[in-house]
Amino acid sequence: MVQALTLRLRPNADRRLRIGHLWVFANEVDVQRTPLTAFEPGALARLEDARGKPLGQVYVNPASLICARVLTRNAKARIDQAWFAERIRQAAQLRERVYPGGFYRLLFGESDGVPGLVVDRYGDVLVAQSTTAGIDARRDDVEAALRETLNPTGIYWRCDAPVRALEGLEPMTSEWGSVPDEIEVPESERRFVVALKSGQKTGWYFDQRDNRALIAQLARGQRVLDVFSYVGGFGVTAACAGAASVTCLDASESALAQAQANAARNGVSVDVLAGDARTSLQQLADARTKFDLVIVDPPALIKRKKDIAAGTRHYQQLNALAMRLLTPGGLLLAASCSHHLSADAMRGALRKAASEAGRRPMILAQRGAALDHPVHPAIPETEYLKAFLCAVEG
Repeated sequence: MVQALTLRLRPNADRRLRIGHLWVFANEVDVQRTPLTAFEPGALARLEDARGKPLGQVYVNPASLICARVLTRNAKARIDQAWFAERIRQAAQLRERVYPGGFYRLLFGESDGVPGLVVDRYGDVLVAQSTTAGIDARRDDVEAALRETLNPTGIYWRCDAPVRALEGLEPMTSEWGSVPDEIEVPESERRFVVALKSGQKTGWYFDQRDNRALIAQLARGQRVLDVFSYVGGFGVTAACAGAASVTCLDASESALAQAQANAARNGVSVDVLAGDARTSLQQLADARTKFDLVIVDPPALIKRKKDIAAGTRHYQQLNALAMRLLTPGGLLLAASCSHHLSADAMRGALRKAASEAGRRPMILAQRGAALDHPVHPAIPETEYLKAFLCAVEG
C-alpha cells in the first residue's frame, strides 16, 4: 500500500539513510517539492531521494528537528497492527534467547525498528513509552499488537519523558487492563520491588543488569558505596554477594526506603545516606571514610549538546570524589547514560578525575548496556550507556 503523502529529500541527503540511519532532519527535506507544513504530526509518508526513487516509509513531524523517522525500507508495506506485531515477535524471540523468563526491555526504539517506542516487560505486565508524534498516532495499533503477541494482563503507557517536548507533545499516561503500583523483578537469585507508576522512567534499569552481575563477582568482603542508588540495584546486589558493608547514597528518601526494603526482601541489610551526591561524597572524604568498591551511576547529566562541558565536569567531580574514598587498589565502577558523552570523553573525564584526586587509575573493563538494549550500528545514540571498571591505586 503506497502512502498518499510523499516526503522528498534534497540532493545527497540520502547518503546517511542508505547506510542504515533512520532519521531525517528538517534541513534535508526538499521543502519546495514537499513542504513540511503539509504534514500533520505523526503522518505516514513515502520517503524518496532527490530523484524520486523510494527509500521506504517514514512518519513525519514538522514540529521536530528530526522531522521524519524510517519505519521500513519497503515503500509498499502496510503499517498497521500486524506490522507492529511482527516487530514485537522478533524482539521477544531475541530477548527470550538472551534473558529467558519475561523480564527485560522488550523494545528499544530504533534498534528494534520501532523508532520512538520503548517497552519494558515485567512478566505479564508491560510498561510502554512513546517519545514521538508518530508513535502517539499509532498507539492503538501498538497496544493491540502487544496484546495479540504477549497476552499481558496490563499495559501502562508512561509517556512523560522530557524529550517529548522536542516533538511538541505533552506528558501523558494511560492504562489498559490491570497494572499494579509495584511489581517484583527477579534478577539472578535476587528480588527487587519497583514502582511502575511513580518510580524513575519505566520502573527498573534493565540496562545495568550485566553490570550488576559484575559487581556481584567483586563485592564479597568489600566495603561498598552505591552512589545514586535509587532502589538499591547495585547496593543490594553487593550485599547479597557477601559485601562486608553496603551504603546506599541517593537524594530521594523514598528510594532509599525502598532500597532497605529490597535488602530485607533478600535477607540482607544496607545502610542509607540521603543527600546531594557531590556534597555527601565531599563530607565522606572530609571524614576520611574509606570504601573498597564504589559505584557511581548518575542520571543523564548531559541532556543537550550545549551542556556537554558542564556535564563532563560534573562527571569528573563525582568520580574524583569517589576515587578519594577508595582504599589503595580499590575498585570504581563509573557509569554514564548521557549519549552526548562519548566513551572517549568519559575516559578523559576519568583521567582528569584521577589527577584531581591524586590517584592512578587502571581501566579493567569498558562495558555498555545489557543485551536487551541492542546497538544500532548506524545510530551512535543507541550506544548511550558507558561503564568503566577501574582499579584505583594510591
